Amino acid sequence: MSTIESKSYNSLTYAPKTIARAKRSLFCSPFKVQLLVKMRHQSVPINAIASLAGLENGYTRRSISELAAENALGWLIQVGILRREVDGQGITDSFRLTPLGSQLIEQYADSDWQPSMGEVFSNALNQWFRLPL
Repeated sequence: MSTIESKSYNSLTYAPKTIARAKRSLFCSPFKVQLLVKMRHQSVPINAIASLAGLENGYTRRSISELAAENALGWLIQVGILRREVDGQGITDSFRLTPLGSQLIEQYADSDWQPSMGEVFSNALNQWFRLPL
């Protein structure tokens, strides 16, 4: 098991494959670090991420449809980086980072987020087949 050191959370232990898959998924996502940094402190609704709003807010690399944003956010939920926000009425249309996501952002916020072709291919296969690890 690997541990990601974090100043703001107690260190949690994750399997090395879990960390690698989460990092790869994060780097291959259509989102910029600004979105994920904001998600550390507050939830962000889908309408602030999708279409031109996402581009204007500096959250996405290019304008993406609401369906594409929902699918990309859903994948980040599956790999453990994000969670849906819940209120008294149930699940909302907003998203927040999990402890794993917060630790990854803390560690890689200043890194170059350019994935290699191998990482893009591996992420696409995992996402397509929804492989657990």
